[in-house]
Amino acid sequence: MRKNFGAKTWLYPMPVFIVAAYDEAGRPNAMNAAWGGIHTDDMVGLCLSEGHKTTKNILATRAFTVSMATADCLAACDYVGLVSGNQVPDKVARAGFHTVRSAFVNAPLIEELPMALECELVSYDEESNHLVGRIVNVSADESVLDGEGQIDPARLKPVTYDPVHLCYRPLGEAVGKAFAIGKKLK
Repeated sequence: MRKNFGAKTWLYPMPVFIVAAYDEAGRPNAMNAAWGGIHTDDMVGLCLSEGHKTTKNILATRAFTVSMATADCLAACDYVGLVSGNQVPDKVARAGFHTVRSAFVNAPLIEELPMALECELVSYDEESNHLVGRIVNVSADESVLDGEGQIDPARLKPVTYDPVHLCYRPLGEAVGKAFAIGKKLK
């Protein structure tokens, strides 16, 4: 028997993204965003209201980065979602984050967050708050790479947002090989 909850923004897993951009003076800002994901082969889609300082920065500079929030930096990742860059212009520094400029787009990489999508703005719809960015590069710190040079989720320790219980949850262990485990049913 199923229980109906009505229209809710409940979906598992919901990524926890830290979206960062420079303002026109070159100061970094970042925000926590859970509504987003891969849009097409080389694009990411995010739902960001135009009132956010980070959204204003993206619209001005036409570039941004998207990092996965990690268990190791959870308090700082939550902080940049609690505090507005419109009121606290140095919130990135207050979170304890350090930034370097991406070599691919005019946007900051947060050194403490070891994986990032480096993106250029493609479109923003003010009515739906839907932002689309082209992924120009994916970068990852060597500390989160496995022996084959690929990103290892166990080392990255990304977290997801639980919209029902309002908490962050770690990703779990692998339970099957994609595009393989279902072959036994053919």
